[in-house]
Amino acid sequence: MGRPEATHSQRVFSLPAIHCAGCIRGVEQTLAGLQGVSNARVNFSLKRVVVHADDAVSDADLLAALTDRGFEAYPLNSELLESDFDARGRALLWRIGLAGFAVMNVMLLSIAVWSGAPEATRDLFHWISAMIAIPVTVIAAQPFFASAWTALRGGRMNMDVPIALAVAMTVGMSLYETSLGGRHAYFDAALSLTFFLLIGRYLDHRMRRAARSAAKELTAMEPARVRVETPEGARDVPLAQVQVGDLLAIQAGGRLAVDGVLEDGDSLLDLSFITGEADPVPSRPGQVVTAGTIALTGPIKVRATAVGDDSTLRRLAALVEVAENARGKYRSLSDRAAATYAPGVHILAALAFIGWIWATGDLRLAFNIAVAVLIITCPCALGLAVPAVATNVTARLFKKGVILKSATALERLSEVDTIVFDKTGTLTRSAFDPVGLTPDMLPTLKALALASDHPLSQAVVAGLPDVEPAALDNVSEQAGFGVRAQLNGVPVAMGAGRAFGAEAQTVFWTQTEGAQPLTFSERPLDGAAEMIAALHARGYQTRLISGDSATRVTALAEALGIGSAAHGVSPEGKVDMVKALTGEGHRVLMVGDGLNDTAALASAHASIAPSSALEASRSAADAVLLGGDVTLIPEVLAEARTALARMQQNVFLAGLYNVIAVPVAAIGWVTPLVAAIAMSASSITVIANAMRKGRAQ
Repeated sequence: MGRPEATHSQRVFSLPAIHCAGCIRGVEQTLAGLQGVSNARVNFSLKRVVVHADDAVSDADLLAALTDRGFEAYPLNSELLESDFDARGRALLWRIGLAGFAVMNVMLLSIAVWSGAPEATRDLFHWISAMIAIPVTVIAAQPFFASAWTALRGGRMNMDVPIALAVAMTVGMSLYETSLGGRHAYFDAALSLTFFLLIGRYLDHRMRRAARSAAKELTAMEPARVRVETPEGARDVPLAQVQVGDLLAIQAGGRLAVDGVLEDGDSLLDLSFITGEADPVPSRPGQVVTAGTIALTGPIKVRATAVGDDSTLRRLAALVEVAENARGKYRSLSDRAAATYAPGVHILAALAFIGWIWATGDLRLAFNIAVAVLIITCPCALGLAVPAVATNVTARLFKKGVILKSATALERLSEVDTIVFDKTGTLTRSAFDPVGLTPDMLPTLKALALASDHPLSQAVVAGLPDVEPAALDNVSEQAGFGVRAQLNGVPVAMGAGRAFGAEAQTVFWTQTEGAQPLTFSERPLDGAAEMIAALHARGYQTRLISGDSATRVTALAEALGIGSAAHGVSPEGKVDMVKALTGEGHRVLMVGDGLNDTAALASAHASIAPSSALEASRSAADAVLLGGDVTLIPEVLAEARTALARMQQNVFLAGLYNVIAVPVAAIGWVTPLVAAIAMSASSITVIANAMRKGRAQ
């Protein structure tokens, strides 16, 4: 696969169903084999493929090729996706490398001084260390200096204020001692502190960057280009050029980019992402459709009635963005501790400095003791108190198939008291019931179902696990009708009932016996009832909120033991219900998987989505269940409560250390070197407590 040519453009497609290396290879080989495609690369973690193709190759051609090979794919707008270039991350890495290089060189000089170098050599090495440390500290520690200055200018304190002050004063004191020919300088301590704190800052940045914006993901679901019918013929235009009144053509598998009215076409529409309705809905002229709807069988033509920011998808994205920003204001345990800790440290250091000036009049001694207080109370232990626990518990949950995506997810999960579940796809699975069919029909039916990627076909395959499929000839799938084939020369088919003159929505048809209605239903997820019972036993309230019909929602709530259920709820309605519960004083955990759940996921105090969820929903969630097993939720909540208890213990240990160490440093019994050793010991204690295994609560 060569380098993309200048005439090529980049296309991005979502691949929600890929699950293995074989899928990756199949997608890339399928696309690379098309004329005009120069490059195709799958990103398995994001479940996307990036394609570089000639402008003459349309998105419909690429989608058709993937669909023919059995891959579910949806176009994404690559221009609206977050850029893969991480300028801040690269800047942090560059500073880590610079600080690490400087530390190694200054340490070599320090070893010579510690080994008893003569005074002239010691002073020379101190000056060389100063020439290395001063510019490197100014550059490498810039993130801490900038953050501290921003906080102080805004009249507040944060964790970076004592860090910046400790680094700056350590360098300043070392330079002062060097200028007077003193025995001790601590340029290596300042650089080491900067180096390790930068590593922690980079790891925190990577975690935050991994939690992609769900609002951006929602907007990116819009295709970059759409096909518009004009008097001169159909042409592909950028989505931004579409106006109200334009007639859009959507192929099978395509997602609507605007709100509109269906004018032509015979299709099944997947509304589950928007309304939560489980079954595909047959299209009809005059039907109102919204952005985000998928035409399963197409093609259809839609007259645009709302475009751009007025479309349902954009309005939903705006709701999600507002919710994300509000949730981003949550103050973590470490932030709350720092609000009290940071000013206390400075007050103690200032009091030590003033006290020793008043007692001895020795500015040099007072300055050394004040710096020792700052170093011994440098918030490394407090800064590690929460992340160390989070890292340990996150790794433990990952082994069980749970990914935590937010830096404060554990804390917020530990605080929830009410759990709101979506229905379709979250607590239920589509099920096929072979009622009314004879045993000799089932092999043929399964063979027909295997030839299609339609959701109902997949349900048929799953519902006939022990049936051996028949050998069919001349198998073909026709958009809007279904799958046709021949069995020993006799025509057979499975598809939309109207295509065979039947009233049923989906039928199995043979030339000899005619149309046989196929029955589909939803069944509760295995273990869901036990999960709900376990949550109730631990004191949690549960609620069911769905856009589906009253009959289905009520039946599922009764089957699982969920006391409160709401049906026919729109995406905006789900957000309102979550906000209403929050207003009543509840801490809500939202569990859902559809586009209609995304805003509610972002609005809730905490949220969980299965890995099968839409990418925007996974982005909005604080945790993703890799295996899609929502029955792990009680275990996740138990781990979160244990983690919060361990975090509180660590904050207490860090505070206890300071209660003991600060007076010792303030009365002059601790040199800056001993202070640095004590600070390291406190950090090790916090990490050891974080790694300790405990009983889940």
